[in-house]
Amino acid sequence: MGGTAFFRGEGGTVWEMDLPLSEVMQEKAVKGYLKRVNPDGTPYVEPVEQAPERPAKTAKKAEWVGWAVHNGMDPDEADAMTKDDLVEKFGGE
Repeated sequence: MGGTAFFRGEGGTVWEMDLPLSEVMQEKAVKGYLKRVNPDGTPYVEPVEQAPERPAKTAKKAEWVGWAVHNGMDPDEADAMTKDDLVEKFGGE
């Protein structure tokens, strides 16, 4: 991948960051605390082929938090739940 992208953090500031993101920043992005935006701060629209998919039940909790946030849950509330609770609520089966 490489290059850079713009992200809005929890405080609302927009930063240009190198891609791929560091492990810490990637986890924040997966959980929804860091959102990709356009350089002017408007929402970034991911190409359809990169839209998130429901994680496997064996996926890390961070992926389930991200899935919950993608489905409208607040990041702090999702992060406070256990992985099992997230799977039960958002597992879709």
